[in-house]
Amino acid sequence: MRSLRGRLLVAASVVLVAFLGLTGLTLDSAFRDSALTAVQSRLQAQVYMLLGAANLDAFNRLTLPQALPEARFSMPDSGLYADVMDSEGNLIWRSPSLLGMALPFFPAVRNAGETQSAALPTSDGTPLFVRAFTVNWESSPNEYHLYTFRVAETQKAFLDQLWMFRQGLWGWLVAATCVLLAVQGLILRWSLKPLRRAATEIKEIETGKRGEMGSGYPEELLPLTDNLNALLREGRTHIERYRNALADLAHSLKTPLAVLRSTLENNASPDEIRQTLVDQLERMNRTVDYQLQRAAAAGQITLTAPLPVTPIARKIQDSLAKVYANRALHLRSEVAPGTVFYGDEGDLLEILGNLADNACKWCRRQVVMRAYSANRDGRTELILEVEDDGPGIPPEQAPQLLGRGQRADPTVAGHGIGLAVVRDLVEEVYYGRLAIERGTLGGALVKARLRFQASSSA
Repeated sequence: MRSLRGRLLVAASVVLVAFLGLTGLTLDSAFRDSALTAVQSRLQAQVYMLLGAANLDAFNRLTLPQALPEARFSMPDSGLYADVMDSEGNLIWRSPSLLGMALPFFPAVRNAGETQSAALPTSDGTPLFVRAFTVNWESSPNEYHLYTFRVAETQKAFLDQLWMFRQGLWGWLVAATCVLLAVQGLILRWSLKPLRRAATEIKEIETGKRGEMGSGYPEELLPLTDNLNALLREGRTHIERYRNALADLAHSLKTPLAVLRSTLENNASPDEIRQTLVDQLERMNRTVDYQLQRAAAAGQITLTAPLPVTPIARKIQDSLAKVYANRALHLRSEVAPGTVFYGDEGDLLEILGNLADNACKWCRRQVVMRAYSANRDGRTELILEVEDDGPGIPPEQAPQLLGRGQRADPTVAGHGIGLAVVRDLVEEVYYGRLAIERGTLGGALVKARLRFQASSSA
């Protein structure tokens, strides 16, 4: 069964029907036991009535009057019968209602005060409830006789009562089951309405009618819809980044191409053409490298495990130690325990690696990489710091180095493309901030703040 609503409806219906069925059987059994107890109590009361009416005649024989308090004993085939037997099993009295009939064989009770009950049929097959009670009757001083009083009643009244109860019980249970199934179906339809809405919105996203999932979903579906929206936004962001990178690349290549065309059209000397060609090719190469690195940024990744920063920092430290082995630099990383990065490993390598490489180029002997987390405005921030003991960057030059300016050709800055790529990753991809300060070692301190969604830090 592929329908979630169908599964829930079938499962709940089976449980409901089983529960009501067991309830009906339990109530039926309880009512039957109660009715049987009532029958036995009624028969026992009739026995006590016969005991009260019995007496001894002049010959010390047990006799009962012709007119008994219960009129049915005097009416043939009334459905209520009685007889009395002595200790030998001889019948000494029978009610007029037994005219032409006899109570079925019933073992005599030998001990005084004992009772015995059974459901037995008569000779013509009529089912009866029979109850026997034995008494020790004193006929004269120190002389006792055992008598067994038997009372029987047809089962018709009991069966009719049981049938009426069962008819009402199962009728109401079936009606209640139908009503509850209908209500259950409505409840399931109402409960699953957010899922149907989500399916509809997903289809609308596929057809381009909407950009992301709506709001107002139950809290059980919020992680799904929020993360799906985050994935959609990430996809749009990546596409937009590629488009911008291609547009910037095309715009950046226009200038060197125009210079080359102008040089060729002005009949420049071969040396001038050669030099112009080398310069512009180098310029185009740097532009392509920059735009490719900028477009390749993955950004924050939803529905993925956070990336520990410590192994990445050690990898960068080991790599730079080999690159600058001839300078015997003192490199160290200080990463706070539990610091993680919510994004692609390549982005973290690009940011921290470029900053650390730039610091190694300008330092004298020491470079320190630091990483720690902070929480600000409900979002998790990862702070990356790279400090060196070089000459540093004058405060008046820091804004110029980090300023956006015109994006027609963003690679013309004298510090190469590394810092520009880091700036774009930090500010455009991770919505953070890049700052240059004076460090405690005397050189430059470059601090990058990367911001992540609150849901990622949960």
